[in-house]
Amino acid sequence: MYIAANLETIRQRIAAACARAGRDPASVTLLAVTKGQAPASVRAAADLGITIFGENKIQEAKIKIGQCPGRLRWHFIGHLQSNKCRDAVHFFEMIESVDSLALAQEIDKCAAKGAKTMPVLLEVNIAGESTKYGFKPDELLARFEAINALRKLEIHGLMTIAPYTPEPEKVRPIFRQLRELKEQCDKILGVPLPHLSMGMSGDFEIAIEEGATLVRIGTALFGERPRAARAATRESGNAR
Repeated sequence: MYIAANLETIRQRIAAACARAGRDPASVTLLAVTKGQAPASVRAAADLGITIFGENKIQEAKIKIGQCPGRLRWHFIGHLQSNKCRDAVHFFEMIESVDSLALAQEIDKCAAKGAKTMPVLLEVNIAGESTKYGFKPDELLARFEAINALRKLEIHGLMTIAPYTPEPEKVRPIFRQLRELKEQCDKILGVPLPHLSMGMSGDFEIAIEEGATLVRIGTALFGERPRAARAATRESGNAR
């Protein structure tokens, strides 16, 4: 099946990037992005050994997760609206896209009501793109201690989405800046944060060379999303 062949290629590319950076391939986790993909594709990927999957939209996730094997682990990776926090806390084991103090506070409230501690990543808009969400680097540092003080949140690291470019090498500075920002957060916290979620299908090798521990890969694994899903994404204005 094409997913198996794609996965083998991705694993080889991850191993090669780790070798260039002097890293153990086991230090990089592949997160399969299932936006627009049918549950059958998720099950096929799971049968190949993938255990962590990412969804961008709460409504799609609520339907899909129940149709997939219960052993799978799910991360929310899209823009989260405050009125969807309750569902995000319920359905996901990690929220990778916390992009404001207000959102962190709402997630904390929902987690408290659900008697759950919620692992999160803080999303940073390193490039300052107006079309993307996330903290500005200085804003993150200013808000970090307040977010860390929330009792039902656990900060596990940082996440970013690099600008699209057909030349991945051009986004290396973005990934490097996120790593350096994490190091500043490590000093504030007093212990190292375990995760840098950065790199997607077009640039994950550069991200790994710069320290990524989670790479979010959809198209390179599953192929292009079905046409209907792509059209719905364009109409909603939520393409990421």
